[in-house]
Amino acid sequence: MQEKILVIQTSFLGDAVLTLPMIQKLKDKFPSSGIEVLCIPQTKELFEHSKSVSEVISYDKHGIQKSFLSFLRLIILIRQKKYSHIFSPHRSFRSSLIVYLSGAGISVGFDIASINFVYGSCVKYIKEKHEVARNLDLIGADTNNDNWKILPIVNIDSSLENNTESIIRNLTNKKIAAVAPGSVWKTKIYPGESYIEIIKFLIKKNYFVVLLGGKDDELLCSGVEKEFTDSVKSFAGKMSIIESISLLKKCSVLISNDSAPTHLGMIADIPTLTIYCSTIPAFGFSPYNAKSNYVSYDDLSCKPCGIHGRNQCPVQTFDCGYKLLPQTVFSSLDKMNL
Repeated sequence: MQEKILVIQTSFLGDAVLTLPMIQKLKDKFPSSGIEVLCIPQTKELFEHSKSVSEVISYDKHGIQKSFLSFLRLIILIRQKKYSHIFSPHRSFRSSLIVYLSGAGISVGFDIASINFVYGSCVKYIKEKHEVARNLDLIGADTNNDNWKILPIVNIDSSLENNTESIIRNLTNKKIAAVAPGSVWKTKIYPGESYIEIIKFLIKKNYFVVLLGGKDDELLCSGVEKEFTDSVKSFAGKMSIIESISLLKKCSVLISNDSAPTHLGMIADIPTLTIYCSTIPAFGFSPYNAKSNYVSYDDLSCKPCGIHGRNQCPVQTFDCGYKLLPQTVFSSLDKMNL
């Protein structure tokens, strides 16, 4: 059956990546249907490179389109498209209002979504599941056993791959380790001095280290890079999402905070070690591809202090970061047999 489907995911990059398996499974379910995605400008590139997505609608809800008039224009556009189905992993009031005003024949969201009564069907949000499995529940996919472990996929042009290969050849002939030390949330960021110790460990293992992150991580990564005379190069703020994934595909390992780069590592399908500070793996955002793992210091009454992390430690100690010693990270990396 040919349907016209909209997926609403206007959250950050990490959440967008974890929506891709659901979209891929939707395309399997409705192979002749068009699947469109409503997202923020920062994640538009990611969805544009999914072969399962036919069109991307960019909605700058916190920028130039934050006015009520812009919202009305968006609703008019969505109603004109006459979607048969809307699936909304995003659970905000705004997303639910879009669904309510969309005119879609079938709408599906989570039972914990704001004003969830607007959805034609509500699916139970099971906290104990991984986010990918929860999203797959929205479309009625089988998430028993490990059936939910579907890797997110993006298309990367061969010319871009060749360009990335050339960049690597000009840098080094060593194995490459990627390190992503930043995050949107301050309490998710493992201490900089500990990351420096990790990089020293990797260099002793004969790795060349590349630093990855967005524009907001540029200063942090350049500061780390300056601690080393060679064997470290920062690409933070210099690469697009797809370029970063292409670079990760050339790496032997990725070490990252509980943040978007962890999920890009899954697209690249490389061993990824995720460092948890204020958050915990049980929230359902841990890496699940082969050889990936995580480290977390959990013997704290204050942890977790929030599902997204915070801009500062609420008890002013940041023990979740400082008590997670670099030696623990070293041990986990050794166990990954890289």
